[in-house]
Parts: sequence; C-alpha cells; structure tokens
Amino acid sequence: MTCHYCKANAKKFGKYGQKRIQRYRCLVCAKTFSDEQEKPLDDMRTSTEKFLKIMALLTEGVGINAAARLTGVHKETVLRALELAGARCAKLMDERMRGLAIPDLQLDEIWGFVLVKEKHIRPIDDPQLVGDQYCFTAIASQSKLIVSFVVGKRTAETTRRFISDLSARVVSQVQLNTDSFGAYQNAIRASFKGRADHGQMVKVFAKGTSDERRYSPPEVVTAIRTPISGEPVYERISTSYIERSNLSMRTFMRRLTRLCLGYSKKLDNLRYAIALYFAYYNFCWLHSTLKTTPAVAAGLTDHRWTLEELLIGVSRQATI
Repeated sequence: MTCHYCKANAKKFGKYGQKRIQRYRCLVCAKTFSDEQEKPLDDMRTSTEKFLKIMALLTEGVGINAAARLTGVHKETVLRALELAGARCAKLMDERMRGLAIPDLQLDEIWGFVLVKEKHIRPIDDPQLVGDQYCFTAIASQSKLIVSFVVGKRTAETTRRFISDLSARVVSQVQLNTDSFGAYQNAIRASFKGRADHGQMVKVFAKGTSDERRYSPPEVVTAIRTPISGEPVYERISTSYIERSNLSMRTFMRRLTRLCLGYSKKLDNLRYAIALYFAYYNFCWLHSTLKTTPAVAAGLTDHRWTLEELLIGVSRQATI
C-alpha cells in the first residue's frame, strides 16, 4: 500500500467501524489513512436498501410522512433522499433528452401550489417561491416520452423558458399541439423559428354551478382544432395524451393530489419530486399501451431500468 500523503510504503494498522474498514500507517511519515470508501448516496448515512425503499414508496404516490412511517426513518431523512434523487434525475433527464427527432409533441401545464394558494400569499412571502405553481410538460405522442418540463408561474416568461428548452432538445421539424393558452404562440415562433407547426385544441366548456366547477371537471361541449402557424396536420391536433399524463401525475405524486393535505412547502421539493417522477416514468415505468418504457420506445435505451439503476447506477455516473 502506498501512502496517500508522501507516497512511501505503508502497512496495515488495524480496522475500524461497523464495516471493519482497513486502516494503514505510513512507514515514513507515520500518518494513518484508509482506502477511500465508495459512497453511492454521497453524504447520506442511510443504507442503499432503505434509500431504494423510500424511493419506491414516493414513486408510487406515498406522501413524505407516510414514507417515513413505513420505512422507520425520520421525515427529514425522506426529504434528503428526495433531494438527492431529484437532483440526480433532473441532471439525467437534462443529459439524455437531447438530439431528439420527434414528429409531434403535446404540451400542457398542470396546476399545483407551494405552501399556500395564490390568494393566501402574505406580504412577507416571496410570490415567486410560494403560491400557485405550474408544471409545463411536453410529451411525445408516439413514444409517450416526457421530453421537457419546467416548473414556475403560469406566465409568458415561464412559457418562453419552457419552449426555449424544448427547442434545444428537438432537432427535427415537429408539430406542437397545445391548448388555447395565448403565451404559447409567441414563444413557439421565437424559439423554433419555423421548425414547428403549431396547432391548438380549443375546448368549449359548459357552465355549471360553483360546486360542480370545484369538485368535478366541467363538461366539454365541443373541441375545435385550430391551426396557428406552419402547416400542422389537422387530424393530429390533440392534447389527449398530455391530459392523460396529467392524471397520472396527480395519481402518483401526493403533493399534486387535489383537495387533500398533500402539498409542497418548498418550491425546490416540488421540482425534485417532479424530476423523480418523470425520470422514473421515462426509464422504469412499464407503459400499458407500449408494453415497454417510453425511453425504450423512443430508442434512448435498450432495456427497462430498475430503480437502483436509475438512482444509483446511471444517474450517479452522470453527476460525477
């Protein structure tokens, strides 16, 4: 063994810790040291098995407190695990979702809130970090792959960031299908610069009572396909897949479930949870229609990933 400090020879000098890690002592400088230990979870002291169990619960829609009770760990440990997994998944998604040739995408935004709803924001709160927050999402119609997502306020600026990020990931001529949110039009024209054919699905809703509007979605009277720019294929103008994806998000992310106690107290935690969900969905989720994962269907990988491969294998290599 070579000394880590002076590069002279060293000999064994006992073991320490529960894992009985070998210690060495330099024959020249007399300093002691041990081999560098692999840290698959960085600085977290939780075991890999416990970490994966926490992640399995979170990806199945279990809340933070319930995950802590079921695994026997502290709530803060679950939140630290979410932060670690979410950061790795966000980086993995950013690196893998590049150079994509996709014929058409469906875009939409789903509502959530951080700490309080918009009307309850206090003067001492930062309105950018609390209140209503929207997740802008783009899904490929054929492979069901989540290509891009951005979390923020439902404003023209957030829409611009979302479309700009999307345009950097798609290299082909693409048809973009959206709802009637007006901010999409200028953002698509500015970012894609003629590479996108834009069509809108404009829905007309029936008027109902206030209770009906609150506890159930309004009835759709009609849906009008409207070409906006470029030459979108009329029959392909639709938002059905992204709306179905929104339903899955509310089902499997506790903090997005309506009319319940599950919500985010910090914007970063919401972003970590969404990144974890989308990475798990793309690489691990066996899609019932595709009979495989969206990443396999899109040609990004040749097999369905395990949760361990997603969070400790490939994603950890991407962060080094």
